[in-house]
Amino acid sequence: MTEEEARAWISARYDVSRETLLQRFADAVVAEAANQNLISASSMGQLWARHIVDSAQLVAFAGKHEGPWIDMGTGAGFPGLVVGILVDRPVVLIEPRRKRAAFLEAVVASLELSPRVAVVCARAEQHRGTAAVISARALAALPEALATGAHLSTTKTVWILPKGPRAQEEVAAARQTWHGTFHVEQSITDPHSLIITAKGVARR
Repeated sequence: MTEEEARAWISARYDVSRETLLQRFADAVVAEAANQNLISASSMGQLWARHIVDSAQLVAFAGKHEGPWIDMGTGAGFPGLVVGILVDRPVVLIEPRRKRAAFLEAVVASLELSPRVAVVCARAEQHRGTAAVISARALAALPEALATGAHLSTTKTVWILPKGPRAQEEVAAARQTWHGTFHVEQSITDPHSLIITAKGVARR
């Protein structure tokens, strides 16, 4: 997916006000690059395709499953802050690194998304709450990601986890210790990227 295609994808699905907020967020990420390495330098020129639309596509997998969305290890705000911009639901961005959390707090405030979108500077294991949806991008392999967020989930929680080409292997490994319905979906942004969705997750 090219940058032009990514912007067109957003424009076709969301109104101008949300697109404007995404642009302001993208500008903030670029500006912050002078202070900290939020995203890889190689992906800076593909910010909309590699990060914004790659995050935005996850909204559809949540369906009408209402309630708090918790993004573990949100980093620069992908996918959690993109979700918080695009949908009107409570979103919790969990990020243990203080400098990144401070950046997220500043962006959330400037976009006037608080208190609906909250930043928690902590490890996911330390947070308490119950999520309707849990996401995590490049946090850990599936078995470890499930263990990290299990205390935040119920059997009704939807897990949405962007992955690389070895997603099927991660699902096979997770099934050794976890019950649940697991699906692997194709990412629209990269033919080598996959998305794991899971429901009914519980330890065996």
